[in-house]
Amino acid sequence: MQIHETVAGLRKMRAVLDPALRVAVVPTMGNLHAGHISLMRQAREHADVVIATIFVNRLQFRPGEDFEKYPRTFAADCAQLEAAGVEHLFAPTEAEMYPQPQNYYVEAPAAQIDILDGEFRPGHFRGMATVVLKLLNITQPDVALFGKKDYQQLMVIRNMVADFNLPIQIIGGDTVRAEDGLALSSRNGYLSATERLEAPRLFQVLTELVAAVRGGEPDFARLEQDAMATLQAHGWLPEYVALRKKLDLQFAPAHESGLVVLAAARLGSTRLIDNLEV
Repeated sequence: MQIHETVAGLRKMRAVLDPALRVAVVPTMGNLHAGHISLMRQAREHADVVIATIFVNRLQFRPGEDFEKYPRTFAADCAQLEAAGVEHLFAPTEAEMYPQPQNYYVEAPAAQIDILDGEFRPGHFRGMATVVLKLLNITQPDVALFGKKDYQQLMVIRNMVADFNLPIQIIGGDTVRAEDGLALSSRNGYLSATERLEAPRLFQVLTELVAAVRGGEPDFARLEQDAMATLQAHGWLPEYVALRKKLDLQFAPAHESGLVVLAAARLGSTRLIDNLEV
């Protein structure tokens, strides 16, 4: 696997790559787990050459969030990527990605980013979309893969790529879970042993809610409130549990098809998110 630390180096590689080859990129912030590696393997199904990126993007962290303590496990990440058959890794420094203060940003519509995660992490999607656009411009892929666990992020990226007429196919990878149902996340390592035993409840609550909707329950608001109450009763601090339309994550009337239930809640000091398509 070739490691590229500069934009110039990555572009030099792209310039000599056979244009007949299909290229996929999988952006990450590192601290890789089986969910990331699943995306790398899925990328291989859609492309001849796979580029992974590792960059912890300061712009998408709010003050007081975990930018400084976010796990950096570069050597272990490289070993996993190489074992997965990834040909190229773009791993720039912050100075390489932002040689001067970023003056231009991607501003997604408020209806898409001021809801759900955006309500509790203002500015997050602005920083995320900006760095993703930069990474897509640098790597020039035919296809890019992102995990469905970050469902709102995936929606914003799909819409951004469409609005800017980027010739890139966006593919969402299914959430990879531990045996007990907990969605794999780089932040799961923050959980204490006791919290880790409790953490699968988020998936269980969403599973029960989905079963109720599929069973014909029309009162979505009550289902959301009951799910929040269950989490709260077991020591969680829920931020939201919301049934929304998959397409745009707007409110869904009863009996609507094409739904997803999304949730975010804090367990101790760790913020966990998850979702299930209905």
